[in-house]
Amino acid sequence: MSAVSDRLPTFPWDQLEPYKKTATAHPGGIVDLSVGTPVDPVPELIQKALVDAADSPGYPTVWGTPALRDAITGWVERRLGARDVTHRHVLPIVGSKELVAWLPTQLGLGPGDRVAFPRLAYPTYEVGARLARTEYEAYEDPTELDPAGLKLLWLNSPSNPTGKVLSKADLTRIVAWAREHGVLVVSDECYLELGWEADPVSVLHPDVNGGSYDGLVAVHSLSKRSNLAGYRAAFLAGDPAVLGPLLEIRKHGGMMTSAPTQAAVVAALGDDEHVRVQRERYAARRTVLREALLGHGFRIEHSEASLYLWATRDESCWTTVAHLADRGILVAPGAFYGPAGENFVRVALTATDERIQSAAARLKA
Repeated sequence: MSAVSDRLPTFPWDQLEPYKKTATAHPGGIVDLSVGTPVDPVPELIQKALVDAADSPGYPTVWGTPALRDAITGWVERRLGARDVTHRHVLPIVGSKELVAWLPTQLGLGPGDRVAFPRLAYPTYEVGARLARTEYEAYEDPTELDPAGLKLLWLNSPSNPTGKVLSKADLTRIVAWAREHGVLVVSDECYLELGWEADPVSVLHPDVNGGSYDGLVAVHSLSKRSNLAGYRAAFLAGDPAVLGPLLEIRKHGGMMTSAPTQAAVVAALGDDEHVRVQRERYAARRTVLREALLGHGFRIEHSEASLYLWATRDESCWTTVAHLADRGILVAPGAFYGPAGENFVRVALTATDERIQSAAARLKA
């Protein structure tokens, strides 16, 4: 076991514990804005679908029920603008994090292969490369990478942690470059429905891919849009030549979404109203936090989408974390997401209205 765990970096969130203790000791209690975990209720129609499917004694299938595949294909066409999406173009997964961590291994990548991801990125992209023992590198512009040996290119738009959105033109250029060099593009689009000052576009949109899904896979999650982080509900959509072998591997590995969760996803993808309501909640919290941070001397970069504000006081991120912890506010240091984030912090919108207002009051005091 140590041979596997030794490939991994120190779990970054452990470094926050001293600051969490400081923030927790604040007279008004902690306002935890460090992790993007939903705090609002699961919509009733989704809860009902889960409960109605609770009597599920048999094993679920890895590919999901036909109703689930219908729900995914319908949503991909309706929401992303994709065309001619069939069941062969989709694959349910057990939350997006397990997919990110294990995709290089499931693709058969290993020593001598290369994986690339944004220079400011979700740490699990690197973890996945380490688990597969591939080489890995961070990029500013993926088309400037050496394509030799590059087997997997991660995109993330809207970005975690920065909230940056890749334009349709940028996505089209990157997809063309990747296809020219035979590089698989996997686009993490888990925050796509949370655009504020930009309208995020999927790699599955025909204006980006020319009507072909060759060499393209998009990753989507219901954790943020539907408050289903606790359900572990997500899916892939894209190239059947990639998803078909992944389905077979995942069958052998027993990587199946529970039957009640599958039923809940059908309900969630069939309803847009709860997504609108949740967006409004986050938009209101974003306005309050943004104004408070700016008033406290922060500068905010990007942040045109997603569930975070990417903020800086032009000092070490750890100095900023300590400064806010003294005020009972816990945020994530930008260094967790790469060396380029060393002077930034990531401030999550995932706290109750009362806690957001409390944080704003403390920043204004």
